[in-house]
Amino acid sequence: MTTTAQDRESIDDTANPLGLDGIEFIEYLTTKPQALGQVLEMMGFVPVARHRSREVLLYRQGGINIIVNAHAIDLPDGAMQQSKPTIAAIALRVRDASAAYNRALALGAWPVPPRVEVMELNIPAIHGVGKSRLYFVDRYDKFSIYDVDFVPVPGTNQHPPTTTGVHFFGLVQYIGNYRMEDWSEFYRALFGFTALPSGQRFGILPKGRVLASPGAEKSCFYIQLIEPEPTVLDIEGEECWQRIGLGTYDVLQTARLLMDRGVAFVESHSIHTEGRGALTKTWLGSVSFELVQDTRQ
Repeated sequence: MTTTAQDRESIDDTANPLGLDGIEFIEYLTTKPQALGQVLEMMGFVPVARHRSREVLLYRQGGINIIVNAHAIDLPDGAMQQSKPTIAAIALRVRDASAAYNRALALGAWPVPPRVEVMELNIPAIHGVGKSRLYFVDRYDKFSIYDVDFVPVPGTNQHPPTTTGVHFFGLVQYIGNYRMEDWSEFYRALFGFTALPSGQRFGILPKGRVLASPGAEKSCFYIQLIEPEPTVLDIEGEECWQRIGLGTYDVLQTARLLMDRGVAFVESHSIHTEGRGALTKTWLGSVSFELVQDTRQ
């Protein structure tokens, strides 16, 4: 993405210090890429491209990109015993990746050493929750990162349509005891997130604190921070990304279409599919999606 000198100077805007412009992709690490791929296809995603040198597939519907990474060198120690897929990275769209990365480091973020092979892009990243990474991507308009690192799957529509306008709405992050203020400050100081009023909630799972990203309304997304139940005294090492939130203008219609594809939703006394939202069952021990009513798009 081409940026002008004026754009680079505007990176210092205090309301949006890194020039955040939404989510480019979410990456899962897994030892069972075919099983995870089947889940994603049930959810309406299509495998559109394969990485040139790694065991990595790109799934897409509309503007949502999900990467399934089964490349051995990227898998953590003990991954063969730990077969649950994990959300390992979030790629954030920014106006200038280098400027955003350097500013994040200046504000105290921890850099992630690059693992770039021949003919691959060097995408800067910092450490996120747990062992995850937060990438900075500024190539998402006319020229994208996938044009360099991926090869299209032959005969596949590279821009498959969405299920009733589904789009990235946000993510749920599980945090440790007494860590709410720490994580709120992390996202506020580095990225310019703001906490929503306690009475403003989305979907059907209203726990925790919701943070809104800066930037234009159409690219705004949310992070929901959830602490353990009061009876859980110690969950050291279990802070992680828990699930992806997908926005849709019509939750019930989207849920019906997904159920026709085999997606099952949680139906209990406290959680059930309704106009405000819906929660899928959990696959492979860790993968679930939350539908949230969002009329912005």
